[in-house]
Amino acid sequence: MTTDTTFPVPSAGPVPADPDPPPAARRAHPRRTSLRPLVLRIHFYAGVLVAPLLVIASVTGLLYTATPQIEPLVHRHELHVDAPPGARTLPLIDQVRIARAAHPEGTVASVRPAPKPDATTRVTLDVAGLPDGYQRTVFVDPYRGEVRGALQTFGEWLPVRAWIDGLHRHLHLGETGRLYSETAAAWLWVVVLGGVLLWARRRRDARRRAGPAAPAPKGTRRRTVSRHALVGIVAAVGLVGLSATGLTWSKHTGERVSALRDAVSWQTPRVDAGAPVDEHAGHAGHGGGDSGATSAGEPERLSAIDDAVRTAGRSGLVAPLEVTPPAQDGAGWTVQEVHRRWPVRQDAVAVNATGVRTTDVSRFQDWPIGAKLTEWGVDAHMGLLFGLANQLVLAALAVGLLALVFLGYRMWWQRRPKRGSRLSVGRPMPRGAWRHLPWPTLVPLALVTVAVGWAIPPLGVTLAAFLFLDGLIGLWRRRARPAVATSPSDTKDPR
Repeated sequence: MTTDTTFPVPSAGPVPADPDPPPAARRAHPRRTSLRPLVLRIHFYAGVLVAPLLVIASVTGLLYTATPQIEPLVHRHELHVDAPPGARTLPLIDQVRIARAAHPEGTVASVRPAPKPDATTRVTLDVAGLPDGYQRTVFVDPYRGEVRGALQTFGEWLPVRAWIDGLHRHLHLGETGRLYSETAAAWLWVVVLGGVLLWARRRRDARRRAGPAAPAPKGTRRRTVSRHALVGIVAAVGLVGLSATGLTWSKHTGERVSALRDAVSWQTPRVDAGAPVDEHAGHAGHGGGDSGATSAGEPERLSAIDDAVRTAGRSGLVAPLEVTPPAQDGAGWTVQEVHRRWPVRQDAVAVNATGVRTTDVSRFQDWPIGAKLTEWGVDAHMGLLFGLANQLVLAALAVGLLALVFLGYRMWWQRRPKRGSRLSVGRPMPRGAWRHLPWPTLVPLALVTVAVGWAIPPLGVTLAAFLFLDGLIGLWRRRARPAVATSPSDTKDPR
């Protein structure tokens, strides 16, 4: 992200001087048709105005990357047991009954059998009175039949990760707070791609010039510009990926993405167990169910859980598994793999109510490519897809984005006028660059901008607000100019 009106050549060698003419010279060529002035202005203002949101997203995202290590430490008692030598686990139905005896409230939403010898079994309940999306999960020792504890969970996340996840997504401000993260993600790819375009243009101009240039001295703006560009180019692909994957499950843009996936038949396949299945099952942040469901008849419906798991095993499913019991009499079981590391295992089967016959199968390898990309992208964004390596890359991107913001503001400060107020900052690219574009370029650009603004509402709304305010400021300046035309400072204002 850049917050300045120039973009450097990231090179360890000498950096040539800025070849661009001063603003007055640019105004002397009204037929100039380059997109560069327009990109510079958008890049500058987006960088300055959206940078605070990006800083918040980076800091909270950096904290989130450590949750796979923090969670097992904080909730070790609930998650881990000491497996007795040679001991066998209790039948799953007995573990569920033990959990229900300790916590008879609500209804059983899902069961996750212990995936490892030292792990507990999770029995998740839909309970009335909990915040939206939250459930209560009971942890059972699969060998001794002891309840190790019960925690309020959000999807598959335990309290510590759920809290950090909420901080990153909405700062614990609810739906209103989600606008911050969605706006940051909406502008991030615009800022990054704008910077890449400016860097490519500067590289092209540098190749056309002959003769070596003196290296930029330490502490100068040229050195800051070079560092900013180097970090930006190295991190560009990852930052655009974070922007895209973050938008896929955002509130407003996510609705557009879901509609597009529905239109091209890229929905995530679900098995038909004879009852509605949550479209977002398996993704953190989308947990929860009907907390007001009745528990009448639940013991009878749960009695076939061991048979259902064995039947799923014969269909090729392996741990870790999530078992969803029948929602009503006559409905079937849903058993799904929940392994989200590479290679991803998300196969699912529907099993009849008695647990002895498979009625439907969904294989991850048969998913539409759009559904696979969404799954991979979301898991990579959360640091799950490639384990520790994924976490380290995300941490590096978060630190890189913080560095870009710092260097961008430093470039802005270093460009401030040397005379006048000490609080002065660098001036932006002059407004009105779009007026110099030919109609064959301007019309398609305007149509693309409108389309992108519709597809990504936070981007469209904030861009429209900026254009409106920028126009008002320009109108005010034009009306005020005759009254202050004799002021020496106005002759230096590039706007």
